Amino acid sequence: MDDESPLLRGPRHPLGHASQLAGEPLDTYSQDELTARITALEAEIARVRAHADRAADHRRLAESIFSQRRED
Repeated sequence: MDDESPLLRGPRHPLGHASQLAGEPLDTYSQDELTARITALEAEIARVRAHADRAADHRRLAESIFSQRRED
């Protein structure tokens, strides 16, 4: 899966794959598989947080540019 590909969204799963993962039964996973899953999910959380931080930085920059124009 491409790191920048969009989530599949729909009425049943408003957050896409994350919603599906949240409801998935974990009984069939071994302890090693659960540890690997946690590691993968933590990496995904870090990726999403980094993207959110970049988006917030971009918005702050845009707001500062446009607020400067309004003051002039």
